[in-house]
Amino acid sequence: MKVQNNIKHLSRRDLFRVAGRYGLSSTLLAAGTFGGAMSLSNLAQAAESSYEKRFANEPKFTLKMGAAGFNPQNLLIERAGVLEFARDLESRTDGEIRVEFIGNNQICNQLSCVEKTQQGIVDMYAASTQNSAGGAPYLNVLDYAYMFRTRADQYYFMYSPESQRILREPFEKRHGLKFLFSHAELRGIQLGLAWQDRDLVTNIETLNGTKNRVTGTQLGRIAMQALGLNPVPIAWEETLDGLKQGLIDGAETWASAVAYANMSPVVSQSVDLRFFCGTEHTAMSASVFDGLGGELQDAVMESAYLAQVHVQAANEAALVNTVGATDPQLPGTIFAENNVRMAMLSDEERKKAEEMCSPEFQPQLWEQWRERINGWAGGIDTYQDIYNEVRNNPHTLAENVEPRRWWKA
Repeated sequence: MKVQNNIKHLSRRDLFRVAGRYGLSSTLLAAGTFGGAMSLSNLAQAAESSYEKRFANEPKFTLKMGAAGFNPQNLLIERAGVLEFARDLESRTDGEIRVEFIGNNQICNQLSCVEKTQQGIVDMYAASTQNSAGGAPYLNVLDYAYMFRTRADQYYFMYSPESQRILREPFEKRHGLKFLFSHAELRGIQLGLAWQDRDLVTNIETLNGTKNRVTGTQLGRIAMQALGLNPVPIAWEETLDGLKQGLIDGAETWASAVAYANMSPVVSQSVDLRFFCGTEHTAMSASVFDGLGGELQDAVMESAYLAQVHVQAANEAALVNTVGATDPQLPGTIFAENNVRMAMLSDEERKKAEEMCSPEFQPQLWEQWRERINGWAGGIDTYQDIYNEVRNNPHTLAENVEPRRWWKA
């Protein structure tokens, strides 16, 4: 496959051979700078350069980052911004902060990274907010069905000062974590190989009665039950096997997650339902952040801002050029090479789904969790406030959303 061969040119053995000399973090940070094929020789040269820059000064703080299933290869598919953040933070602080990047589920996975950060095992983490909601339930605040209309709405909110009041401050107060930045996609249903020879899904009724994997989000379950999608809790790492063996019809996740997790060979249709958030976020321990001091805290925020801007542009491009989450698809993309068809539902069909499951049309379904989340946020109406804020967004294309430093009014 054109895309994956370029990205996965080197074996794990090659990667760890270089890492044995220059350290895993220096090697991974160097590997993440390559956009195409890399030889063992030029990886070693880049790792050496990275090592020399990173170890030129003695750091005041070494921050351990757990990055779930991520590595430099799949971070060129789903552009979550993790390595860009780490590189920029080290450079911006002249090495006063050094980031020890630990990906590939080596120290934590999608479900456990949030808890290991709260326990102090790692200082920062990258994982989806939906999987992290098991350990930090306030993250459910992002998952009201059809609160966000588009990826543009999601980025608009991440940049908005209102995200401080509604998302970041309650999250930090309740869970001791500082929400830094996030990638943004909207979840659909990724159907397994049993749907390969069936007609392309064009309406929500076709999915009624199917059995689908759900993440750790409680609000996601509410929407799925209302749509007749029978949510089955399965760990992310076990989802591929579940689809391969036909234990489930599909999985609720987003397009680039299918591509980066090598799930494309067992997915036949990507149904663009867009019914709630798919947000691969990066956060850090609030107590660690508080201990950095003013200048280094400013550096963390500026690096988070740069990473957010990078993600906004890079992931939008990757969805088209790398993943193939379009109709028609570009040749050579991961979806095109694996015969994953995009089922682009009409606006009318998504509106039908919205009327079946959203708080706007089915408020009784959400009352218990909405009241709970509102209480955690100090009594504000979290759903209505986010809903109203993102409808100030004038853009339909995510790349057109204006970046703003959300912590500055």
